[in-house]
Amino acid sequence: MKHLLHIMSSPKTKNSASRKLGKIVIDKITEAYPDSKIIEYDLATNKIEHLDENHIEAFFTPVEIQTEQHRHSLGQSDQAIEDLLKADIVVIEAPMYNWNIPSTLKAYFDQIARAKLTFQYTGEGLLPKGLLKDKKAYIVTSSGGIYSEGELKPYDFTTNYVNFFLNLLGIEVVSVFRVEGQAIVGAESALLKAIENVFIDDNL
Repeated sequence: MKHLLHIMSSPKTKNSASRKLGKIVIDKITEAYPDSKIIEYDLATNKIEHLDENHIEAFFTPVEIQTEQHRHSLGQSDQAIEDLLKADIVVIEAPMYNWNIPSTLKAYFDQIARAKLTFQYTGEGLLPKGLLKDKKAYIVTSSGGIYSEGELKPYDFTTNYVNFFLNLLGIEVVSVFRVEGQAIVGAESALLKAIENVFIDDNL
Protein backbone atom coordinates (compact mmCIF):
# COMPACT_ATOMS: atom_id res chain seq x y z
CA MET A 1 0.00 0.00 0.00
CA LYS A 2 1.17 3.50 -0.83
CA HIS A 3 0.13 6.85 0.56
CA LEU A 4 -0.31 9.36 -2.28
CA LEU A 5 -0.39 13.14 -2.06
CA HIS A 6 -2.02 14.74 -5.10
CA ILE A 7 -1.54 18.49 -5.56
CA MET A 8 -3.67 20.23 -8.20
CA SER A 9 -2.85 23.86 -8.95
CA SER A 10 -4.50 24.86 -12.22
CA PRO A 11 -6.91 27.79 -11.73
CA LYS A 12 -9.15 26.01 -14.25
CA THR A 13 -11.32 23.36 -12.63
CA LYS A 14 -12.73 22.36 -16.03
CA ASN A 15 -10.91 21.70 -19.30
CA SER A 16 -7.52 21.81 -17.60
CA ALA A 17 -4.87 19.81 -19.42
CA SER A 18 -2.74 19.37 -16.31
CA ARG A 19 -5.73 18.11 -14.34
CA LYS A 20 -6.65 15.63 -17.06
CA LEU A 21 -3.13 14.26 -17.26
CA GLY A 22 -2.75 14.33 -13.49
CA LYS A 23 -5.83 12.13 -13.14
CA ILE A 24 -4.33 9.64 -15.60
CA VAL A 25 -1.12 9.55 -13.57
CA ILE A 26 -3.04 8.97 -10.33
CA ASP A 27 -5.13 6.23 -11.99
CA LYS A 28 -1.99 4.45 -13.19
CA ILE A 29 -0.37 4.68 -9.76
CA THR A 30 -3.43 3.17 -8.13
CA GLU A 31 -3.41 0.41 -10.76
CA ALA A 32 0.16 -0.37 -9.74
CA TYR A 33 -0.66 -0.04 -6.03
CA PRO A 34 -4.37 -0.95 -5.66
CA ASP A 35 -4.61 -0.31 -1.91
CA SER A 36 -3.25 3.22 -2.12
CA LYS A 37 -4.67 5.96 0.06
CA ILE A 38 -4.92 9.40 -1.54
CA ILE A 39 -4.88 12.86 0.02
CA GLU A 40 -5.85 15.61 -2.42
CA TYR A 41 -5.11 19.32 -2.34
CA ASP A 42 -7.02 21.35 -4.92
CA LEU A 43 -5.41 24.75 -4.65
CA ALA A 44 -8.04 26.36 -6.89
CA THR A 45 -10.92 25.55 -4.55
CA ASN A 46 -9.14 25.30 -1.19
CA LYS A 47 -6.90 28.30 -1.01
CA ILE A 48 -3.51 28.11 0.66
CA GLU A 49 -2.58 31.38 2.31
CA HIS A 50 0.27 33.39 0.83
CA LEU A 51 2.92 34.19 3.40
CA ASP A 52 2.59 37.35 5.42
CA GLU A 53 4.48 38.80 8.38
CA ASN A 54 2.49 36.72 10.87
CA HIS A 55 3.48 33.47 9.14
CA ILE A 56 7.16 34.38 9.04
CA GLU A 57 7.19 35.37 12.70
CA ALA A 58 5.40 32.15 13.67
CA PHE A 59 7.82 30.00 11.66
CA PHE A 60 10.76 31.31 13.66
CA THR A 61 9.17 31.47 17.12
CA PRO A 62 10.08 28.53 19.42
CA VAL A 63 7.09 26.33 20.25
CA GLU A 64 7.30 27.01 23.97
CA ILE A 65 6.70 30.74 23.54
CA GLN A 66 4.25 30.71 20.63
CA THR A 67 1.11 32.76 21.12
CA GLU A 68 -2.40 31.79 20.06
CA GLN A 69 -1.92 34.02 17.00
CA HIS A 70 1.26 32.14 16.10
CA ARG A 71 -0.49 28.79 16.36
CA HIS A 72 -3.36 30.06 14.23
CA SER A 73 -0.93 31.29 11.57
CA LEU A 74 0.77 27.89 11.51
CA GLY A 75 -2.46 25.91 11.02
CA GLN A 76 -2.33 25.41 7.25
CA SER A 77 1.42 24.91 7.22
CA ASP A 78 1.37 22.31 9.99
CA GLN A 79 -1.43 20.36 8.29
CA ALA A 80 0.25 20.51 4.87
CA ILE A 81 3.52 19.22 6.33
CA GLU A 82 1.73 16.48 8.25
CA ASP A 83 0.07 15.28 5.02
CA LEU A 84 3.39 15.49 3.16
CA LEU A 85 5.17 13.44 5.82
CA LYS A 86 2.59 10.66 5.38
CA ALA A 87 3.11 10.46 1.62
CA ASP A 88 5.20 7.86 -0.17
CA ILE A 89 4.44 9.30 -3.61
CA VAL A 90 3.67 12.93 -4.45
CA VAL A 91 1.99 13.97 -7.72
CA ILE A 92 2.26 17.70 -8.35
CA GLU A 93 0.35 19.30 -11.19
CA ALA A 94 2.26 22.42 -12.17
CA PRO A 95 0.90 23.97 -15.38
CA MET A 96 2.99 26.72 -16.91
CA TYR A 97 1.51 30.16 -16.34
CA ASN A 98 3.58 33.02 -17.72
CA TRP A 99 6.66 30.76 -17.77
CA ASN A 100 6.34 29.73 -14.14
CA ILE A 101 4.09 27.91 -11.67
CA PRO A 102 0.68 29.25 -10.55
CA SER A 103 0.91 31.52 -7.52
CA THR A 104 -1.27 29.10 -5.55
CA LEU A 105 1.37 26.39 -5.92
CA LYS A 106 4.09 28.82 -4.85
CA ALA A 107 1.98 29.61 -1.75
CA TYR A 108 1.77 25.87 -0.99
CA PHE A 109 5.54 25.48 -1.39
CA ASP A 110 6.12 28.44 0.93
CA GLN A 111 3.94 26.80 3.57
CA ILE A 112 5.81 23.47 3.49
CA ALA A 113 9.32 24.92 3.36
CA ARG A 114 10.05 25.04 7.09
CA ALA A 115 13.55 25.03 8.59
CA LYS A 116 14.14 22.08 10.95
CA LEU A 117 10.95 20.39 9.69
CA THR A 118 11.42 19.85 5.96
CA PHE A 119 14.96 21.16 5.49
CA GLN A 120 17.94 22.02 7.64
CA TYR A 121 20.91 24.33 7.31
CA THR A 122 23.99 22.29 8.24
CA GLY A 123 26.87 24.62 7.44
CA GLU A 124 28.05 22.13 4.84
CA GLY A 125 27.77 23.42 1.31
CA LEU A 126 25.76 26.36 0.02
CA LEU A 127 22.33 24.73 0.14
CA PRO A 128 20.39 23.30 3.07
CA LYS A 129 19.83 19.58 3.52
CA GLY A 130 16.42 18.07 2.82
CA LEU A 131 14.81 16.21 5.71
CA LEU A 132 12.12 14.34 3.73
CA LYS A 133 13.37 10.86 2.93
CA ASP A 134 12.06 7.85 1.01
CA LYS A 135 9.58 9.92 -0.98
CA LYS A 136 9.14 9.91 -4.76
CA ALA A 137 7.44 12.51 -6.93
CA TYR A 138 5.91 12.85 -10.36
CA ILE A 139 5.57 16.30 -11.91
CA VAL A 140 2.68 16.94 -14.31
CA THR A 141 2.84 20.08 -16.41
CA SER A 142 1.14 21.66 -19.41
CA SER A 143 2.11 24.43 -21.79
CA GLY A 144 1.21 26.02 -25.09
CA GLY A 145 4.74 25.68 -26.43
CA ILE A 146 7.26 22.84 -26.38
CA TYR A 147 9.72 23.23 -23.52
CA SER A 148 11.15 19.73 -23.13
CA GLU A 149 13.51 20.30 -26.05
CA GLY A 150 14.48 22.82 -28.69
CA GLU A 151 14.78 26.58 -28.50
CA LEU A 152 12.37 27.02 -25.59
CA LYS A 153 14.03 24.48 -23.30
CA PRO A 154 16.12 27.12 -21.44
CA TYR A 155 12.88 28.90 -20.54
CA ASP A 156 11.26 26.00 -18.72
CA PHE A 157 11.30 27.69 -15.34
CA THR A 158 8.27 25.63 -14.30
CA THR A 159 9.48 22.05 -14.07
CA ASN A 160 13.06 23.07 -13.34
CA TYR A 161 11.92 25.03 -10.31
CA VAL A 162 9.55 22.31 -9.03
CA ASN A 163 12.24 19.67 -9.50
CA PHE A 164 14.82 21.80 -7.66
CA PHE A 165 12.42 22.59 -4.81
CA LEU A 166 11.41 18.96 -4.26
CA ASN A 167 15.02 17.79 -4.42
CA LEU A 168 15.96 20.44 -1.89
CA LEU A 169 13.45 18.95 0.57
CA GLY A 170 14.86 15.47 -0.05
CA ILE A 171 12.16 14.22 -2.45
CA GLU A 172 13.30 12.34 -5.55
CA VAL A 173 11.54 13.28 -8.80
CA VAL A 174 10.97 10.10 -10.80
CA SER A 175 9.47 11.57 -13.99
CA VAL A 176 8.02 14.69 -15.56
CA PHE A 177 4.89 14.24 -17.69
CA ARG A 178 4.03 17.02 -20.13
CA VAL A 179 1.01 18.12 -22.12
CA GLU A 180 3.02 20.47 -24.29
CA GLY A 181 2.67 22.14 -27.65
CA GLN A 182 -1.05 22.73 -27.24
CA ALA A 183 -0.82 25.98 -29.21
CA ILE A 184 0.96 24.11 -31.99
CA VAL A 185 -0.77 20.74 -32.39
CA GLY A 186 -3.98 21.43 -30.47
CA ALA A 187 -4.99 20.57 -26.91
CA GLU A 188 -6.50 17.16 -27.71
CA SER A 189 -3.52 15.92 -29.73
CA ALA A 190 -1.08 17.17 -27.11
CA LEU A 191 -3.00 15.37 -24.35
CA LEU A 192 -3.17 12.09 -26.28
CA LYS A 193 0.57 12.19 -26.89
CA ALA A 194 1.19 12.96 -23.21
CA ILE A 195 -0.96 10.02 -22.08
CA GLU A 196 1.07 7.68 -24.29
CA ASN A 197 4.21 8.70 -22.43
CA VAL A 198 2.91 8.07 -18.91
CA PHE A 199 4.84 5.25 -17.27
CA ILE A 200 4.65 4.42 -13.58
CA ASP A 201 7.44 2.49 -11.87
CA ASP A 202 5.81 -0.26 -9.84
CA ASN A 203 8.97 -0.82 -7.82
CA LEU A 204 9.03 2.46 -5.92
